[in-house]
Amino acid sequence: MKKIVSSVLAASMVLSLAACGSTATTSESGAASSEATSTASSSAATGESAGSGSYTGTPIKIGGIGPVTGAAAVYGNAVKNAEELAVKEINAANGSDVFEWQFEDDENDAEKSVNAYNTLKDWGMQILAGPVTTTPSVAVAAETVNDNMFMLTPSASSLSVILNDTNDESTARGNVFQVCFTDPNQGVASADYIADNGLPTKIGVIYDSSDAYSSGIFEKFKAEAETKGLEIVAAEAFTADNKADLSTQLAKCQEAGAELVFLPIYYQEASQILIAADKIGYDPEFFGCDGMDGILSIEGFDTSLAEGLMLLTPFAADAQDEKTQAFVSAYEAAYGETPNQFAADAYDVIYSIYQAVLAGGVNGDMDASEICDALKTQFTSMTFDGLTGTGMTWDATGAISKNPKAVVIKDGAYAAM
Repeated sequence: MKKIVSSVLAASMVLSLAACGSTATTSESGAASSEATSTASSSAATGESAGSGSYTGTPIKIGGIGPVTGAAAVYGNAVKNAEELAVKEINAANGSDVFEWQFEDDENDAEKSVNAYNTLKDWGMQILAGPVTTTPSVAVAAETVNDNMFMLTPSASSLSVILNDTNDESTARGNVFQVCFTDPNQGVASADYIADNGLPTKIGVIYDSSDAYSSGIFEKFKAEAETKGLEIVAAEAFTADNKADLSTQLAKCQEAGAELVFLPIYYQEASQILIAADKIGYDPEFFGCDGMDGILSIEGFDTSLAEGLMLLTPFAADAQDEKTQAFVSAYEAAYGETPNQFAADAYDVIYSIYQAVLAGGVNGDMDASEICDALKTQFTSMTFDGLTGTGMTWDATGAISKNPKAVVIKDGAYAAM
């Protein structure tokens, strides 16, 4: 059985199919049933604010964007479902609608994401919860700056989402925030975890040089590995146009004597590498990032290849705290799947916005720019307790500060450590 080690910011992925472009209010029927909503109310996620019933204004229109079709749909559907669930819970607990919500499919395409953004603007969107993936988020973020639209992404982790110049924090867009960890944090945390937990120090790396997410994590990992005494014996790149067969990159890691292979790539490519390693009898430890999330949901993939996979994640579905269990129960009842880290982050997106709305006196009668200014003030000064962390804060760049948890794949599922 292959031993795999992964230090990431992700948990098990699900594929929940739902129609895009729908809205969610307390009166609407849909995937998130009223029974599931009443079973595990929003107060489980954010303390007592959701049950306060203190919002009496005009409903605020929140738009969501993400891939619910195409290769990245495993990410987008999790986000879509969790946003829908959170909105329905908040509205039900309040006794009247706080939010109206609409979600648009972007198929993980930047141009389609901008089109989705414009569709939501035509609908009257006042706050954007999304997009889900990095390249679409960068494109949409530029549009939101022009409109002074508040944008909070659950999972687009690149610094390029929140900064115009990733080397200069003074170039922060100002209106764009993240609930997920940034890519540099993933690279640094991965190197630190390997060094601090006695894992092999002879490291091979396979990364996508054409992808900002992958190459950004690798660069920070490489710098931190040097300070931690880790030896990168092979660093093998591929591109989006040349990733059908990654056996050559894997073989070079084997030839160099890599005892651990770091994979800051997405789960589709990672699965190819794990299968290839099994075929040639190469048995290093594998260590991934949050793009690895979804590997257990690939149709036809032998999940025994992932047994023992360790991850640093902000969310573990089997954690026993009240907030997590209430969310998991409600999500499973509504969608028939176990929620993943992307779902948990999206849930926190909606609830953190709700906390800021209440604290900042935001009302649906305000225009999007007024709401954005109010939310920026709240997010850079408030502390939020959610599913993916307690005491979460945001700095002026829009980056979040929160601590990961450790999970491991055991018997084909993620378990808290």
